[in-house]
Amino acid sequence: MDLLKKLLFTLVLFCSFSITAQTIEVCNDCDVSSLKEAIKVSTMCDTILVKKGTYKEYNIVVDKPLTIIGENFPVIDGEDKGEIIRIVSDYVTIDGLFIINVGTSYTSDHAAIRVVRSKHFVIQNVVLENLFFGIYIEKSSHGKIYHNKVIGDAQDEYNSGNGIQLWHSKHILVERNIVQKVRDGIYLEFSDDITINENTSTNNLRYGLHFMFSNDDLYTNNVFENNGAGVAVMFSKRIKMLHNTFKKNWGTAAFGLLLKEINDAEIKHNVFEENTVAINIEGSNRVVYSDNDFISNGYAIKVLGACYANTFEKNNFLYNSFDVSYYNKINDNVFQHNYWSGYTGYDLDEDGVGDVPYRPVKLFSYIVNKTPETIILMRSLFIDIIDFSEKVSPVFTPDNLLDMTPQIKRYQ
Repeated sequence: MDLLKKLLFTLVLFCSFSITAQTIEVCNDCDVSSLKEAIKVSTMCDTILVKKGTYKEYNIVVDKPLTIIGENFPVIDGEDKGEIIRIVSDYVTIDGLFIINVGTSYTSDHAAIRVVRSKHFVIQNVVLENLFFGIYIEKSSHGKIYHNKVIGDAQDEYNSGNGIQLWHSKHILVERNIVQKVRDGIYLEFSDDITINENTSTNNLRYGLHFMFSNDDLYTNNVFENNGAGVAVMFSKRIKMLHNTFKKNWGTAAFGLLLKEINDAEIKHNVFEENTVAINIEGSNRVVYSDNDFISNGYAIKVLGACYANTFEKNNFLYNSFDVSYYNKINDNVFQHNYWSGYTGYDLDEDGVGDVPYRPVKLFSYIVNKTPETIILMRSLFIDIIDFSEKVSPVFTPDNLLDMTPQIKRYQ
């Protein structure tokens, strides 16, 4: 391992100070007229400058440390024949290309750019259109995917791929990308220590973000809006989701955020607005939900079962049809110091905390869970009466699910 580190360090020094490194220009009238040819004649650490134009190429393999820069977004057209660029070397940079027409394959997952077993790569300022998979990172590490635009035309799940996909990868920064109209906007599987920051993932067929078996990841300042099923987070540990926006994910099976088998996580300072279900939770434990805004959702929090030792505190619950929904009477979670727009108690000592505890689970939510068709009765007087009776003497809902310190004023 020490020898490998020394070799990599030597390579970096070589690329930084080498007097043999050159710039190879690619254009239709140049001596080198294709990206494939430029890579073939290049040597380690060269820069390839691709001039504006259209280059009909696919199955381009980058097998040495190179910097490939597009001038005024030259078009690399794969003509729907297969994968377009495959990186199999460390220290490769792709910058400023416009890549279109990735071939569709049901066995090979063709991508516009695929990175395989590589380190210290950079993919930035790239535009991808008419694709199967966009950027696919496979068994790679210490890379950066920055400021790219991935626009698909997905019509159905079986015939489409993901925008940015990481598989068995570590220490990758995915930042300031725009991903639209693919199957899953950003997809991670078996990928640890990943940072997903300031991305916008919208109008995707299934999930704006989807990850499984990926631990110690950080998700900050992203926008996930109007995706078919929202965001799905499964079978992962020690994740942090901070300052994200989950908005307008509507549908019979849509969520702002789906958590399944998630442990020891932090969900803080996020906005969940106008989703069918803001957060759908199943089998998730020791998660802290703090300082979030739940605004005008069908359900703010929906707990399906096997969720223990979670804390919900200092959140704003604003004008949701149901603030909290439970499927059984067992509660081992803490609700404290939240603001509830439906709270009608009083604060005689004017300390900012309601003097009467708030019970956020309505009997009607329990009824709707059992019989969804009853939702048509939601605004009826009968429902108000049974909700009030359950609040006074709980029978069906968890009797210990109370916020003992409801806030009188909304958190700013």
